[in-house]
Amino acid sequence: MLPKATSPRRRRRYDATRRRARALQAHESIIGAAERLFVRDGFQSTTIQAVAAAAGVSQETIYKRFGGKAGLVRAIRERGLAGEGPLHAERRSNALQKERDPRRIIQGWGQLTMEVAPRVMPILQLVAAGAGTDPEMARLRQELDGARLTRMRRNARQLAAAGHLRDGVRATEAADVLWACSSPELYELLVDRRGWPLARYARFITDVMVAGLLAKRT
Repeated sequence: MLPKATSPRRRRRYDATRRRARALQAHESIIGAAERLFVRDGFQSTTIQAVAAAAGVSQETIYKRFGGKAGLVRAIRERGLAGEGPLHAERRSNALQKERDPRRIIQGWGQLTMEVAPRVMPILQLVAAGAGTDPEMARLRQELDGARLTRMRRNARQLAAAGHLRDGVRATEAADVLWACSSPELYELLVDRRGWPLARYARFITDVMVAGLLAKRT
């Protein structure tokens, strides 16, 4: 009796799973290699050829998936913003808005900062450092700053809608405060240049946000 033939549908599903796994592995290898080289050698000195060699892929693969060095920076930033937990850090940030006590919301943001900042800030600082001389970096810095401001505006509007902002503070002003507290420039000043531990930095920006945005407890 002849053995049953393998189901074509099962084989295609198995092959697709393997292809997705290989694609994800290549994606992570490329991002990891790019981040190491950008931090070590700088944005301008790092070539796509060098990233491809370090990741064990072709240059064509990188251009196809990321479009170039700017796309690699975006991917590194997005991976950092995801945080370390099983749930994306941005989703956890949004979930904090369900808290009734606004201080708990902002304290939660401070805790997320400790998780995300070390992963994101180095690449943002790299972009900022090169923006003065490299037009591509200048455009990328404007794009990334704008994306961060969009997130902070959303957070500020949510605080305002819940009635958490103190009298006289508008959502636009609150967004600017949140944007400044989440800036790579402030991180560089306090953590990199002054040597503050992450916990102290997180407490500081939490205190600034609470004092600047929320009404005093009575």
